[in-house]
Amino acid sequence: MASVTFDHVWKRYGDVVANNDLNLEIRDGEFMCLVGPSGCGKTTALRMIAGLEEVTEGTVRIGERVVNDLAPKDRDVAMVFQSYALYPHMSVRENLAFGLKLRRVPKEDIERRVQEAARIIELANLLDRKPKQLSGGQRQRVALGRAIVREPAVFLMDEPLSNLDAKLRVQTRAEIARLHQRLRTTTVYVTHDQVEAMTMGDRISVMSAGILQQVGTPQQLYEHPVNRFVAGFIGSPAMNFVPVTPQSSGDRTVLRDGNIEVPVPDRLRSGLPAGDGRQIIAGFRPEHMEVAGATGDGAATMRVTVDVTEFLGNEQLLHMRSGDHDLVAIVDTSARVKPGDVLDMAVPLEKLHLFDAESGVSYDAPRPTGAAAAAAAAA
Repeated sequence: MASVTFDHVWKRYGDVVANNDLNLEIRDGEFMCLVGPSGCGKTTALRMIAGLEEVTEGTVRIGERVVNDLAPKDRDVAMVFQSYALYPHMSVRENLAFGLKLRRVPKEDIERRVQEAARIIELANLLDRKPKQLSGGQRQRVALGRAIVREPAVFLMDEPLSNLDAKLRVQTRAEIARLHQRLRTTTVYVTHDQVEAMTMGDRISVMSAGILQQVGTPQQLYEHPVNRFVAGFIGSPAMNFVPVTPQSSGDRTVLRDGNIEVPVPDRLRSGLPAGDGRQIIAGFRPEHMEVAGATGDGAATMRVTVDVTEFLGNEQLLHMRSGDHDLVAIVDTSARVKPGDVLDMAVPLEKLHLFDAESGVSYDAPRPTGAAAAAAAAA
């Protein structure tokens, strides 16, 4: 096993910057998720670890070794792709063993590794089947098994669940998490699905436009996003954002927009810009909204009209409007809400996030520097 380090890494394709001054340390034995929208640079970063892309500037290290100029076969990594990439004319056993045969691993060692991998991925009874005789989930497990038999220092996974249906994705997601707990091999997992990242990663690296926005545990990213992009990307349904304007009265500052009133929490008051009139973005998650909840200085309040309701069993998804703003809330089904209802909603102030309208930076987080600061300013 080994750590993986990006030290001021840039990747350019002509005038296009795929990775902008990437600095990231992936710890030994850690499950790190690289997450972000398509084109954010996460797969490019993964391919630079594998040696499938050259580094334009900076250093990539696996353990203590600088691997910038090492061939992929010499990096001691194993990659699982979005497509299964199995040999259709070979059995499961032959697919698992093929890479080891190319490396001239002794037959006894190949058989031991194949049997161990088959036991781990729970396909020991299917070793003689061809890929066409397997389900999608079983084929993906064979692809995982082919990486396991390599016994690498680092697993690299590039959206390995994208081709599976929703139910199978959940099942295979749990299998990969269990596999990592058992092997404790350093794993770098690329996905655009923040739910996958939140449920699987020890830590998550959120990327946008080639720039690393924030690194942290799932809880840290959910509770303390450093900017509006991270806040909106992490969490499902996405966070609600409403532009509000400060209005001061004595020593009390309230943020308002139409039927929305947000008392400024004490923890954020000192960081807000002085004077009235400058727009601020208030953010609050759907699951933190309450019907006819607390009012006054203890909560942000808003009057809304319900447009659409979605029944989800134990909870209800409400699509609402307040003035010109579309909002989403998750409430208990006991609230008995129906389209057309006019409701008073509240958000506890400890769940409220405030962002600078221009830079997108959170008033409740350390200010970013370097490339991340430039990205925030351009957002």
